Amino acid sequence: MGIAERKLREKEQLRELILDAARNLFFKHGFEKTSIRNIAEQIEYSPGIIYHYFKDKNEIFHALHQEGFENLKIKMESVMNIADPMGRLKALCKNYVLFALENPIIYDLMFTLKAPMEHILEEDEKTWKEGEGIFEMLKKNVRECIMKGYFRGQNADNATYAIWASLHGLVTLKIRDRSSLLKVNDAENLVINSFQSFSYMLDRQ
Repeated sequence: MGIAERKLREKEQLRELILDAARNLFFKHGFEKTSIRNIAEQIEYSPGIIYHYFKDKNEIFHALHQEGFENLKIKMESVMNIADPMGRLKALCKNYVLFALENPIIYDLMFTLKAPMEHILEEDEKTWKEGEGIFEMLKKNVRECIMKGYFRGQNADNATYAIWASLHGLVTLKIRDRSSLLKVNDAENLVINSFQSFSYMLDRQ
Protein backbone atom coordinates (compact mmCIF):
# COMPACT_ATOMS: atom_id res chain seq x y z
CA MET A 1 0.00 0.00 0.00
CA GLY A 2 1.41 3.37 -1.04
CA ILE A 3 1.58 6.49 1.14
CA ALA A 4 -1.37 8.14 -0.61
CA GLU A 5 -3.54 5.03 -0.23
CA ARG A 6 -2.61 4.68 3.42
CA LYS A 7 -3.46 8.33 4.14
CA LEU A 8 -6.82 7.95 2.39
CA ARG A 9 -7.57 4.80 4.38
CA GLU A 10 -6.64 6.53 7.65
CA LYS A 11 -8.84 9.49 6.74
CA GLU A 12 -11.80 7.21 6.03
CA GLN A 13 -11.23 5.34 9.29
CA LEU A 14 -11.18 8.57 11.30
CA ARG A 15 -14.36 9.77 9.59
CA GLU A 16 -16.07 6.51 10.55
CA LEU A 17 -14.76 6.87 14.10
CA ILE A 18 -16.34 10.32 14.33
CA LEU A 19 -19.67 9.03 13.02
CA ASP A 20 -19.62 6.04 15.38
CA ALA A 21 -19.04 8.35 18.35
CA ALA A 22 -21.77 10.75 17.21
CA ARG A 23 -24.20 7.88 16.74
CA ASN A 24 -23.48 6.43 20.20
CA LEU A 25 -23.87 9.81 21.91
CA PHE A 26 -27.05 10.55 19.98
CA PHE A 27 -28.58 7.21 20.98
CA LYS A 28 -27.65 7.74 24.64
CA HIS A 29 -28.24 11.46 25.13
CA GLY A 30 -30.21 12.81 22.18
CA PHE A 31 -29.45 15.48 19.63
CA GLU A 32 -29.17 18.52 21.90
CA LYS A 33 -26.64 16.89 24.23
CA THR A 34 -24.46 15.62 21.39
CA SER A 35 -21.83 18.24 20.56
CA ILE A 36 -18.62 18.53 18.58
CA ARG A 37 -16.76 18.78 21.88
CA ASN A 38 -18.12 15.59 23.43
CA ILE A 39 -17.71 13.71 20.13
CA ALA A 40 -14.05 14.77 20.24
CA GLU A 41 -13.76 13.61 23.85
CA GLN A 42 -15.27 10.26 22.89
CA ILE A 43 -12.67 9.62 20.19
CA GLU A 44 -9.83 11.26 22.19
CA TYR A 45 -9.00 13.91 19.59
CA SER A 46 -9.18 17.69 19.74
CA PRO A 47 -12.43 19.28 18.47
CA GLY A 48 -10.42 20.93 15.70
CA ILE A 49 -9.72 17.62 13.98
CA ILE A 50 -13.45 17.02 13.49
CA TYR A 51 -13.73 20.20 11.43
CA HIS A 52 -11.34 18.67 8.89
CA TYR A 53 -14.11 16.16 8.11
CA PHE A 54 -17.37 17.98 8.88
CA LYS A 55 -18.05 21.69 8.83
CA ASP A 56 -20.50 21.51 11.73
CA LYS A 57 -22.78 19.31 13.82
CA ASN A 58 -25.56 19.44 11.22
CA GLU A 59 -23.31 17.88 8.60
CA ILE A 60 -22.45 15.03 10.99
CA PHE A 61 -26.13 14.34 11.57
CA HIS A 62 -26.82 14.59 7.85
CA ALA A 63 -24.27 11.79 7.34
CA LEU A 64 -26.03 9.66 9.98
CA HIS A 65 -29.35 10.44 8.27
CA GLN A 66 -27.83 9.19 4.98
CA GLU A 67 -26.84 5.92 6.65
CA GLY A 68 -30.41 5.49 7.82
CA PHE A 69 -31.74 5.91 4.30
CA GLU A 70 -29.21 3.45 2.92
CA ASN A 71 -30.42 0.84 5.42
CA LEU A 72 -34.07 1.62 4.71
CA LYS A 73 -33.44 1.25 0.99
CA ILE A 74 -31.80 -2.15 1.51
CA LYS A 75 -34.78 -3.36 3.56
CA MET A 76 -37.27 -2.16 0.96
CA GLU A 77 -35.28 -3.54 -1.98
CA SER A 78 -35.39 -7.01 -0.41
CA VAL A 79 -38.97 -7.47 -1.68
CA MET A 80 -38.50 -6.06 -5.18
CA ASN A 81 -38.54 -9.59 -6.63
CA ILE A 82 -42.30 -9.94 -5.98
CA ALA A 83 -43.91 -10.13 -9.43
CA ASP A 84 -47.38 -8.78 -8.62
CA PRO A 85 -47.11 -4.96 -8.40
CA MET A 86 -49.76 -4.56 -5.70
CA GLY A 87 -48.27 -7.39 -3.65
CA ARG A 88 -44.86 -5.77 -4.06
CA LEU A 89 -46.17 -2.34 -3.09
CA LYS A 90 -47.76 -3.72 0.07
CA ALA A 91 -44.52 -5.54 0.95
CA LEU A 92 -42.52 -2.33 0.40
CA CYS A 93 -44.90 -0.47 2.70
CA LYS A 94 -44.71 -3.18 5.36
CA ASN A 95 -40.90 -3.13 5.32
CA TYR A 96 -40.98 0.65 5.63
CA VAL A 97 -43.15 0.36 8.75
CA LEU A 98 -40.99 -2.41 10.21
CA PHE A 99 -37.81 -0.41 9.63
CA ALA A 100 -39.27 2.56 11.50
CA LEU A 101 -40.43 0.43 14.44
CA GLU A 102 -37.06 -1.37 14.62
CA ASN A 103 -35.04 1.88 14.33
CA PRO A 104 -37.13 4.61 15.97
CA ILE A 105 -34.24 6.91 16.90
CA ILE A 106 -32.71 6.86 13.42
CA TYR A 107 -36.15 7.17 11.80
CA ASP A 108 -36.80 10.25 13.92
CA LEU A 109 -33.50 11.72 12.70
CA MET A 110 -34.35 10.88 9.09
CA PHE A 111 -37.82 12.43 9.11
CA THR A 112 -38.39 14.68 12.12
CA LEU A 113 -35.24 16.41 13.38
CA LYS A 114 -34.28 19.59 11.55
CA ALA A 115 -30.49 19.18 11.53
CA PRO A 116 -30.15 17.09 8.32
CA MET A 117 -32.51 19.37 6.39
CA GLU A 118 -30.80 22.50 7.68
CA HIS A 119 -27.57 21.12 6.26
CA ILE A 120 -29.22 20.40 2.90
CA LEU A 121 -30.69 23.91 2.72
CA GLU A 122 -27.22 25.37 3.16
CA GLU A 123 -25.94 23.45 0.12
CA ASP A 124 -26.11 24.81 -3.44
CA GLU A 125 -28.27 21.96 -4.77
CA LYS A 126 -30.80 22.04 -1.91
CA THR A 127 -31.92 18.57 -2.94
CA TRP A 128 -33.16 15.87 -0.56
CA LYS A 129 -31.73 12.99 -2.59
CA GLU A 130 -32.38 10.41 0.13
CA GLY A 131 -36.07 11.18 0.44
CA GLU A 132 -36.45 11.39 -3.32
CA GLY A 133 -34.95 7.91 -3.63
CA ILE A 134 -37.62 6.41 -1.38
CA PHE A 135 -40.36 8.41 -3.11
CA GLU A 136 -39.24 7.21 -6.55
CA MET A 137 -39.06 3.59 -5.38
CA LEU A 138 -42.65 3.77 -4.18
CA LYS A 139 -43.80 5.70 -7.26
CA LYS A 140 -42.36 3.14 -9.67
CA ASN A 141 -44.51 0.50 -8.01
CA VAL A 142 -47.56 2.76 -7.89
CA ARG A 143 -47.23 3.34 -11.65
CA GLU A 144 -47.20 -0.42 -12.24
CA CYS A 145 -50.30 -0.74 -10.06
CA ILE A 146 -52.03 1.99 -12.10
CA MET A 147 -51.23 0.04 -15.27
CA LYS A 148 -52.96 -2.96 -13.66
CA GLY A 149 -56.10 -0.94 -12.96
CA TYR A 150 -55.51 0.22 -9.38
CA PHE A 151 -55.76 3.86 -8.18
CA ARG A 152 -58.23 4.74 -10.93
CA GLY A 153 -58.44 8.46 -11.64
CA GLN A 154 -55.28 9.26 -9.65
CA ASN A 155 -51.85 10.25 -10.86
CA ALA A 156 -48.74 8.50 -9.58
CA ASP A 157 -47.28 11.50 -7.73
CA ASN A 158 -50.41 12.15 -5.65
CA ALA A 159 -51.09 8.48 -4.91
CA THR A 160 -47.46 7.89 -3.89
CA TYR A 161 -47.36 10.91 -1.61
CA ALA A 162 -50.63 9.89 0.05
CA ILE A 163 -49.25 6.39 0.68
CA TRP A 164 -45.95 7.69 2.05
CA ALA A 165 -47.69 10.24 4.27
CA SER A 166 -50.00 7.52 5.63
CA LEU A 167 -47.08 5.24 6.50
CA HIS A 168 -45.18 8.11 8.08
CA GLY A 169 -48.18 9.07 10.18
CA LEU A 170 -48.65 5.49 11.39
CA VAL A 171 -45.09 5.16 12.64
CA THR A 172 -44.51 8.73 13.83
CA LEU A 173 -47.50 8.67 16.17
CA LYS A 174 -45.93 5.55 17.72
CA ILE A 175 -42.35 6.84 17.82
CA ARG A 176 -43.41 10.16 19.32
CA ASP A 177 -45.43 8.37 22.04
CA ARG A 178 -48.84 9.60 20.89
CA SER A 179 -50.54 6.31 20.02
CA SER A 180 -49.79 4.77 23.43
CA LEU A 181 -52.12 7.31 25.05
CA LEU A 182 -55.14 6.39 22.95
CA LYS A 183 -57.91 4.25 24.41
CA VAL A 184 -57.96 1.46 21.85
CA ASN A 185 -58.05 -2.32 21.82
CA ASP A 186 -54.66 -4.02 21.56
CA ALA A 187 -52.68 -0.78 21.85
CA GLU A 188 -49.38 -2.68 21.80
CA ASN A 189 -50.00 -3.88 18.24
CA LEU A 190 -51.88 -0.81 17.04
CA VAL A 191 -49.37 0.14 14.31
CA ILE A 192 -49.15 -3.32 12.73
CA ASN A 193 -52.90 -3.89 12.98
CA SER A 194 -53.55 -0.46 11.47
CA PHE A 195 -51.11 -1.22 8.69
CA GLN A 196 -53.15 -4.34 7.88
CA SER A 197 -56.22 -2.11 7.54
CA PHE A 198 -54.24 0.26 5.32
CA SER A 199 -53.04 -2.68 3.21
CA TYR A 200 -56.64 -3.87 2.84
CA MET A 201 -57.66 -0.42 1.58
CA LEU A 202 -54.84 -0.35 -0.99
CA ASP A 203 -56.31 -3.44 -2.64
CA ARG A 204 -59.60 -1.64 -3.15
CA GLN A 205 -58.31 1.57 -4.71
